[in-house]
Amino acid sequence: MPNKLRLALFLLLIGSFHSTAVAQLTDLARIEYSFIPKSNSEDQYTRLRALFNYPIEISEDNYLIAGAEYNRVILNLEDNYPFDTSLLKTINIIDLNIGYTFKTSEKWRIGLKFNPRIASTLTTKLTQDDFFMNGGVFVINDRTKDESASKPYRLILGLTYNATTGVPFPLPFVSYFRRVNAHWSYSAGVPKSNVKYFFNEKNIVQTFVALDGYFAHLQEPSLVNGKQVDNISLSVAVGGVGYEYCFTKHLVYYMYAGYTFRLNNILRNEEKGEVFKLDDINAFYLRTGLKFKI
Repeated sequence: MPNKLRLALFLLLIGSFHSTAVAQLTDLARIEYSFIPKSNSEDQYTRLRALFNYPIEISEDNYLIAGAEYNRVILNLEDNYPFDTSLLKTINIIDLNIGYTFKTSEKWRIGLKFNPRIASTLTTKLTQDDFFMNGGVFVINDRTKDESASKPYRLILGLTYNATTGVPFPLPFVSYFRRVNAHWSYSAGVPKSNVKYFFNEKNIVQTFVALDGYFAHLQEPSLVNGKQVDNISLSVAVGGVGYEYCFTKHLVYYMYAGYTFRLNNILRNEEKGEVFKLDDINAFYLRTGLKFKI
């Protein structure tokens, strides 16, 4: 039963770019803190995050998963800018997560994900520009618990749609995980790839490469250099090292530290075109938190 729930939760969480969701395949609850200071500046980016998921068994091997996630992004802009930075101080991202998964054969499973989102500064009443729709369809071949497999693995293929990317059609999704032996595993895919080393079942270290970021609507548009700004986005590519400590089988503390090798924090117009670049200088990256998993 626990392995089936892991698969169900994985389908609910994969494909969400801004929340590094591939890492959360078995999470029932999580609280998290992220921090990126701007190089050679007093500016800094902070994100507070909380999520929960609740799987419901509809019938044998069929699951409905309901959940929610909240991200509060705090932009401390202390440098001099040609506009009122108070309008950008806080960004809120609220996700409703709905997923359904069912088994089609002994080795294959199909999953559907529906993910309505509010991403906005929330300084006035909500409009249609504050709402975004994401989703996807996936097939999974999971042999991580197959005793006949010499090297257990999990392969996921799918199509995802994200309204904030500006691409009017679904994009392919691929993720591959393999447990090599008792001490080593690796995962290759987007938005995160890693190599893990298990000292034991309580202490785990890893190296990783990951994507992170967000896109949100500014409810009070402003003029910057004579051009109207309606949206804001952050995209980050980061590499680093991580550590996990398992207090119990289900309760885990984690910390990831690294350095960005691509960073773009941009103010955009209504058509998502670039108007003003807040930051594009690579910087230190920290993410830490506590999770409760199956």
